[in-house]
Amino acid sequence: MNEIQSKIKTFLSKFFGNHDLQPNEDIFALGFVNSMFAMQLVLFVEQEFQIAIENEDLEFENFRTINSIANLVERKTAILVQ
Repeated sequence: MNEIQSKIKTFLSKFFGNHDLQPNEDIFALGFVNSMFAMQLVLFVEQEFQIAIENEDLEFENFRTINSIANLVERKTAILVQ
């Protein structure tokens, strides 16, 4: 697990109690996500990784798993580096 994935897992673990969330586990299928939590997750990603989440980024597929969130962060930060 890389640093981005670790930070995401640490954040999510605060809300998932004793559940050991795996990198490819669907947080929506687990039933832990409501609209308020989804907004908290987006804000966390923006603040923690200093990126802007645009409307086109707000798709379930980008936030479904630790890996998908990390991939989104990596894509957004790669754009900033160019």
